[in-house]
Amino acid sequence: MSKIGIFFADGCEEIEGLSVVDICRRADLEIVTISIMERAEIMGSHKITFLTDTVFEKVDFTELDGVILPGGMPGTLNLQKHDGVNQVIREFAKEGKLVAAICAAPSVLGAAGILEGKEAVCHPGFEEKLTGAKVKFENVAVDGNVITSRGMGTAFDFGLAIVKYFKEEKVVEDVKSHMVY
Repeated sequence: MSKIGIFFADGCEEIEGLSVVDICRRADLEIVTISIMERAEIMGSHKITFLTDTVFEKVDFTELDGVILPGGMPGTLNLQKHDGVNQVIREFAKEGKLVAAICAAPSVLGAAGILEGKEAVCHPGFEEKLTGAKVKFENVAVDGNVITSRGMGTAFDFGLAIVKYFKEEKVVEDVKSHMVY
C-alpha cells in the first residue's frame, strides 16, 4: 500500500489540504497529516483549527512514497521557510517519489528547483514563482512525479490526480462516483 504525507502549517488553505486527505483515504491510500509547527494543532487561513496525525520531527520519511503541500497564506510561506520541508521535497523529487502542491504552494517547488523543465500550474499571480517550469493554465498538471494544481476550486481534481498516480483508473472512477463528482 502506498503511503503519503501531507504537510500542514498555520495559515494553510483548509479545503486544499483536508479534501485531499479525504479523497486519498476514500481510495484506500494511507495518508499521514504532518504539522510543521512543532505541535499537532493547526490554525488554517480561515481560522479553522484542526489536529494533525503527527509532527514533522516524528516522521520517518523513508516510509513515504510521496508528499503533498497545500497552499494558502501564510501557510505557503511557512512551508517555504521550513528547512526540513525543503530537504524532503528535494530528496523525493530526486528519488522519483511524488511531490505535489496546490494553489500558491507550487511556488515552494519552484524555489526548490524541482519544476525545472516540468509542466506546472499554480494560483493566478504566482506564475513567476514557478522557476524553470513550463507554465500551464489548466486545473491540474501532471508531469512525471510532480503534480500541481491551481487552487481551492480545483482541490477535487488535484486529489483525484494523486489517487490516479498510485491507483488504477477503476479506483479513481469508484471514488468519483461515491463523491457524486
